[in-house]
Amino acid sequence: MCGIVGAVGLAGCSDTLLDSLKRLEYRGYDSSGIVTQQDGQFSMNRAVGKLVNLQAVMTERPLTGTAGIGHTRWATHGGVSERNAHPHVANGKVAIVHNGIIENHAALRREMEAKGHVFSSETDSEVLAHLFKDAFDRGLTPRDAGTDVIARIEGTFGFAAMHADHPDMMIVARNASPLAVGLGDGASFVGSDAAALAHLTRNIIYLKDFDFAIVRPDGAEVFDKTGTPVNRETVIVAASPGIVDKGGYRHYMEKEIHEQPAAIANTLAAMTGVDGKLTSPLSRDDLADITGIVMLAAGTSHYASMVARYWIESLARVPVTCEVASEYRYRNPVTSTYSTAIAISQSGESLDTLMAMRHAGDSGLQTIGLVNVDGSTIAREADIVMPTRAGTEIGVASTKAFTAQLTTLLSFAIALAEARGEISADRRDELHDHIQRLPSLVGKTLNLFDEIRPLAHSLTSARSALYLGRDVLFPVALEGALKLKELSYIHAEGFASGEMKHGPIALIEEGLPVIALLAADEVMGKAASNLQEASARGARIILVTEERAAKAVDFAENVITVPNIDPLLAPLLLTIPVQIIAYLTAFEKGTDVDQPRNLAKSVTVE
Repeated sequence: MCGIVGAVGLAGCSDTLLDSLKRLEYRGYDSSGIVTQQDGQFSMNRAVGKLVNLQAVMTERPLTGTAGIGHTRWATHGGVSERNAHPHVANGKVAIVHNGIIENHAALRREMEAKGHVFSSETDSEVLAHLFKDAFDRGLTPRDAGTDVIARIEGTFGFAAMHADHPDMMIVARNASPLAVGLGDGASFVGSDAAALAHLTRNIIYLKDFDFAIVRPDGAEVFDKTGTPVNRETVIVAASPGIVDKGGYRHYMEKEIHEQPAAIANTLAAMTGVDGKLTSPLSRDDLADITGIVMLAAGTSHYASMVARYWIESLARVPVTCEVASEYRYRNPVTSTYSTAIAISQSGESLDTLMAMRHAGDSGLQTIGLVNVDGSTIAREADIVMPTRAGTEIGVASTKAFTAQLTTLLSFAIALAEARGEISADRRDELHDHIQRLPSLVGKTLNLFDEIRPLAHSLTSARSALYLGRDVLFPVALEGALKLKELSYIHAEGFASGEMKHGPIALIEEGLPVIALLAADEVMGKAASNLQEASARGARIILVTEERAAKAVDFAENVITVPNIDPLLAPLLLTIPVQIIAYLTAFEKGTDVDQPRNLAKSVTVE
């Protein structure tokens, strides 16, 4: 999850490195640091906590030099402390920053210690610095040193290393952790993704797994793990809009909740053909050939896939299984009944999802990447890309990316149903009309902030909460519970309404908040009965529903209504008040909304 940056051949590079780290802080905010190099000497600043703490140190102790590396950390091995913060320096000669996990670090540490190396941290990453120091001490060239180190380490890595005796170069490498090299005018750069570099250069080289590169001011040489030169295309990326500001909102999350009408509209535009009909990147014939779909995702994206399962199976009559990406490849799944895998990831860099997609592809499945970031690893490796157009999402808790994913998946489901002859023209046009109204309806739903605020304040004292939904709203209940617990640290669980009496009802006590999602659909009556069972045992029922269904639960303490909509689209609209509840509860509690504890935006370790 950590973010890494680097620059070589740039006067006063520390300011640039700090600015680039700001663009990557979503990757981790346990600690951060920068080391620069000048006249064969390293100068380093590190700080525990958020990047603003490092910024204060940099103001007090400026760093000089024309080459440097920086890091923002999400802790894995070793506690959150300054000595475990990156960069790590070995004997004043080699400095490194690393994202990933070195699985054989303990054995390598013992080997280096036996040679007299002294370690200063508890991290697995520091072993890289000592391995490079050892390689150079043995007289290896930079190229041979890169080959040697990569051959010795097991695990995932994206790293950048500098040697004090080689001030005009750095060695960088990746395996399963993203890394990009930026080529500038008289200077070169390194970053965990292109977003960290796009304000510096538009010329980007994406390294492949087990590639390493020797980066100098005038360019980069790329090698495979054997040290053989390889050619990696230089890609022109979009110009950077600069660091995204909050636009007058208190938090990025609040801003991104309000950006959902535009995110949905832009995503719909990308999924609409020249004839005005919803479409997909696949041809009609390719869609018709799909016999079964495996959905691969994690967290919020996994819940988006669960909603899509209802849509695809009900509209297109294609079987769908939704897999937790981190578990998929380890259970040796049977794939013969499926033709297609859809990997869903906002960043396009989630390692669990990437590895699951690779496994599916190796098993013979066609792979589709549903991503919000062009040029991400999943986008580059998938057979087909279905982009969302949510725009940059900074808040760790996903909002607009989720509804953009749902928009894309619903459009895909309708296109798939049409290609397979499973939907009538009238029903297709009806859904199309409802979908086109979504941006406007979401905009109206955003007016609920003031209404929800007193409710959110009352939830701040809750020890736990239940979220209930039935049918296509069950995944939204799971997403609602996730949002509340990751933002406000209140224990929350989501359940299918009908499952409550099969165990969860034991949790109900006087005053327990039960946030219930209800649509005016064929299961409304059953869902209302489930809520009555909870109310009878003292639960506080908080109903989130359509206007026309509000009276179905006349015993609710709080009723939040959204405009009426086709039941199939209810997840897209009912998600909005669920997001607002989580956001305002966290705000009222005073937690860090945009950077919740222990979380990072992009999960790039297993």
